[in-house]
Amino acid sequence: MSATNSPKAGWLTDDEPVNPERVLAALEDDACRTILEATSDDALTATELSEQCDIPMSTAYRKVETLTEASLVDEQVRINTSGKHATEYVRCFDDVVVSLSEDTGVVIELTQSESETAGTTAATTGHAVADD
Repeated sequence: MSATNSPKAGWLTDDEPVNPERVLAALEDDACRTILEATSDDALTATELSEQCDIPMSTAYRKVETLTEASLVDEQVRINTSGKHATEYVRCFDDVVVSLSEDTGVVIELTQSESETAGTTAATTGHAVADD
């Protein structure tokens, strides 16, 4: 199987291709899907994900690792004014398109809305600032 991110406008273009097996395995997992729903609007820490998704902390950490390796969430740093920084996770796509052909096999494309690809935000810079 192969996977690439198409360079069309509104489509993610990472240097590394998306791994179809990892993406499909993550999307098959109930806890991963719950985390993807929770991170669709806001970046959340593993602790926040554990509470919001009603899953154990150890599961939250395992699942965000799975989602990060599948290129479905981005890891960023939440900078707190107290100096205690936290890693947070945010979903980095709007849609997943799965294609299957005899020539290319399984191809996964992750789409992102035009408004999210334009401009620089905390999600694209990898930093967010929060008060304690």
